[in-house]
Amino acid sequence: MSIADTLTTAAEAYVEKLSEVVKTPDFSITLGGVALTELADRITSLSVTDNNGFDADQLTLSVDDSDGVTDLPPRGAELAVSIGWLGEALIYKGLYTVDEVGHSGPPDVIDITAHSADFREEMNVRREVSWHDLTVARVVSAIARRYDLKPMISEALIDIEIDHADQTEESDMSFLTRMAEMLGAIATVKNGCLLFILPGGGVSASGRALPSAEITRASGDRHRFRIADRDAYTGVRAYWLDLNFGKKKPVKVTKRKTNTARKKAEEKSSRPEGDYMEGAEGNVYVLRKTYQNETAARRAAAAKW
Repeated sequence: MSIADTLTTAAEAYVEKLSEVVKTPDFSITLGGVALTELADRITSLSVTDNNGFDADQLTLSVDDSDGVTDLPPRGAELAVSIGWLGEALIYKGLYTVDEVGHSGPPDVIDITAHSADFREEMNVRREVSWHDLTVARVVSAIARRYDLKPMISEALIDIEIDHADQTEESDMSFLTRMAEMLGAIATVKNGCLLFILPGGGVSASGRALPSAEITRASGDRHRFRIADRDAYTGVRAYWLDLNFGKKKPVKVTKRKTNTARKKAEEKSSRPEGDYMEGAEGNVYVLRKTYQNETAARRAAAAKW
């Protein structure tokens, strides 16, 4: 074997080994069930923004049009997007409707912006409803049916009782957001589902544990990290209204402590004053909302933390 052949073999082996270490991003875009392979070959940038609450998710694409032969996509076209890694199953990210198209150059580039289904206009209609002696599951399911959405609720929230809640000249979107804040949950619409879930639990809406993923420097070609002291809160404080004493009582969640410290905090929470605290004082974030009972305040503070 010649030196050239040896070098070629070594280079091919190195490239193959490198491809195993560094994953290559992959995606799929379809229109009406048909894969847009020609468009996909020209895409230089793809970004999916998953927004909180009831804000529509956003898809942005940059398409190379340096040869001037790419057709501008029609506004109103619905694009189905999946993203992931080459050689692995792609993750479906939903359906997006094209609502903005731009062209710039040189070099010529087509910028496409699309959004997921937006329920803000429909769900902003004000209603007069009184909810009595119902569970969270029944309330969320009733609202979901109005918009032909599938309700998905965290298991820990399903059977929580709602003794009384007035929806007075208030939209369903506002009411769901308010109820979610009181329970330390989040409410949002994703892919035809009305989600009412607890954040940060490491589980899906159905309660299934999410797989863990280790991210290292070799996982990508660039990284960015930033930390600021102004955001370094040591805890969260929530207030609940003690009807027996007629005044606000604070509940606080801070950095985790030992079981002994936590037990002492729980003992404090059972005193007549109604204080509940984990950890010490510091740069504490205070929730402005006053909760109806200590359980709701604890749940909201823990969820925020």
